[in-house]
Formats: sequence, C-alpha cells, structure tokens
Amino acid sequence: MADRVTVIGWDGSPLTTAARSALAAATLVAGAAHHLALPEVPPTAERIRLGSLHLAARRIAGHRGTAVVLADGDPGFFGVVRTLRAPEHGLEVEVVPAVSAVAAAFARAGMPWDDAQVVVAHPRTLRRAVNVCRAHSKVAVLTSPGAGPAELALLLDGVHRTFVICEELGTDRERVTVLTSDRAADHSWRDPNVVIVIGGAGQVSTAEPGWLLGQAPHPPAARGWARPRPEEEGPAGEGESAQLRAAQLARLGPRAGDLVWDIGAGSGALAVDAAALGAAVIAVDADPRACERVTAAARRRGVQIQVVTGRAPHVLESLPEPDVVRVGGGGAEVVAAVADRRPERIVSHASTRDDAEAIGRTLDEHGYVVECALLQSVGLDTRTWAEQERSVVFLLAAERPVSR
Repeated sequence: MADRVTVIGWDGSPLTTAARSALAAATLVAGAAHHLALPEVPPTAERIRLGSLHLAARRIAGHRGTAVVLADGDPGFFGVVRTLRAPEHGLEVEVVPAVSAVAAAFARAGMPWDDAQVVVAHPRTLRRAVNVCRAHSKVAVLTSPGAGPAELALLLDGVHRTFVICEELGTDRERVTVLTSDRAADHSWRDPNVVIVIGGAGQVSTAEPGWLLGQAPHPPAARGWARPRPEEEGPAGEGESAQLRAAQLARLGPRAGDLVWDIGAGSGALAVDAAALGAAVIAVDADPRACERVTAAARRRGVQIQVVTGRAPHVLESLPEPDVVRVGGGGAEVVAAVADRRPERIVSHASTRDDAEAIGRTLDEHGYVVECALLQSVGLDTRTWAEQERSVVFLLAAERPVSR
C-alpha cells in the first residue's frame, strides 16, 4: 500500500507550498495529461494517466512509496476523493483543495449559485443531466468528452436555454462564452469546461436568501401534491380526481433526472406535481386550450414544463425518450405506442372494465408486469356530510421488468 496519498486540487493558479512539497516527495503522480505536464512533477516519478479512476486507485494502493493525485478544481466535489476512499482500496488521503470549477464558473458569470442544481455529464449520464436542465432554471453541468456543450444542446432540442460556457478555467487559455442553446452545437469546445444552463418560463425571481443548496424559495401555496383543484377551475374531468392523481404519482415515482410524459394532460395538475417533485415533464394534449391551462398552471407553481400540442400517438414520435409515462387519454392504441418506447413505468386509467382489459392486454403483450385496481372515492361536504361527487375508475400500473 502507498505510504502516503495526497490529492491536490488545481484551479489553474500557482500551486501552494503544501502542494509543491507533496509533489517534490512523490514517487508516483496520477492525473490528466495537463496535470502531468506541470513543471513541479518530479521527472523520476512514475506517471499514471487518469482514465478509469478505479484502475488508478488499485495501482496507487499497490504502490510502495508516496503518491500524489492531481485533479481539476476541488477534488472532494464530484471528484477523485470518493473513489480513493472507497473501502475496497483502503487508502487514507490528505487533500489540498482548490476552488471548485462550479464556484469559479458562477464567479465568472457574476451569479449566485446556492439555488443551482449541479450535475455531472458523462456519456452514460448525459440524458439524465439534460433532464435536470429541462426541469430547473439554473443548472451547472460538469461536462466530459462526448458529453459537452454541443451534446447538451442537441438533446435540449425544443427547449430554449442560455448557456454560459466556461472553458479551461484558471489557465491562460480561459474563455467564457454566452450564447443560446440552439447555437451551442455549431461550435467546438475545449475540455475541461463547465456549462451553466439558465432560463425557462418557470424561473422563480426572488431576492430572498435560501437555506438549502440547490433549492430556490417556493411560494407558500406550493406545499403538498395531488391537491384538490380550485373551485374556480371548474369540476375535474375524467381521470383528474385528486385521489387518482395521487395513486398515479405514487406508481410513477417521478424524480430528478427522469423525463415524464403526461399524455392527455388536461388541466396539467399531474404534470405540475411531477415537475414539483424534480422531474422533467413534457405535457401533451390535442386541445390548444388545455395546453394553455397547463402552461398557466406551471407558471403559478413556478415549475418548468414543456407543453406540446398534438394528438397521440403520432405526436409522440418526435419526443425524447421517457422514463415514466401517464396516459390520460387515447386508450390501448396510445398505450401501445408508449410501450414501444420502453419506459420504465406506465400508468393509465379506464372508466369501464372492457377498456381496462384492453389496456392491460396491450401492456402484457409488450412485456410489462401489470396491476389493476378499481378506485372508488366519494367527496363529502364536511358541513352537512352530504355526498358531493363520486368517482369510480380503473387504475392500471405497469412496470418493465429489469431483464427485458
């Protein structure tokens, strides 16, 4: 095992005395190519190019001598410290920190960032990072080769954002570019870079300080989900009762990084709830007036929703891949088109047993595990305890087996 492991964060500024001392004593140095080219790296030290962090950690663990690992920014913030301290490697590390690339990027942009989401984009996590950018009005993306500004912009097709792209922060090649997301794919960008993604109709403008990282203050009315519809919005349509929405949300389980399709969005009540839970949401409805209601509901709640006017299943062909889907209308034909896209979970409902059986058969034929429940709810006037309205509906929930 290495006698000593020091992790040095580098933000482009001159190395500290502690960092230079650790490097001078190193018999092994690991880092990216630009780290290994630093003049302070001893010429006699073994050098490891960081590719797979776990492979590098195993080599460091087997080294007899003093090891130094160089990393960009703060190595404890989405960095190498987590991997090196994993139990299987048994390494104790000392850390010489630096300013994180995210803090530096927001400083260059002159913006606060305690209300920003921070995500890491690798080719395998790029789609989820893009979904966070869809769902939130301020996101910092730590990019990687193959998952950079151009790839972010291409996957955000149809969603307008402003990109602040910070390349090679802290070096003499530093460059900060501000442009709209539709233009980012037309350029080549240097690594490493950080992208600040900002904008969207649901952006909450407030001067109040927050208290929780990554969370903007919400209006008091935002507490809770699957709430009854306000009386001024009129009676709930079929499939829009608070009880059914609560059950559907529970089965879908939308979360940060997910993309939710809400097909037949109606008033937008479920779409807004899913967005408030942190997911990206695309609400689809054939009725332009319904789409206007969804947009207004999202604005009131302060959440981001992309609204698409069109009739399913045809309009679904151009949409990005979903993680979970609610089918609020269209029956078995639309459910079949959704199942062809292989989301993890699908929920739907039916007013008759025949319709429920048709939807259930369609889901089963597509390889989903299906459950169905008959939900009955009765609203009561608590002043007289008289019955106000009754809802009877079949709830269908389907989950794609992991092995399929």
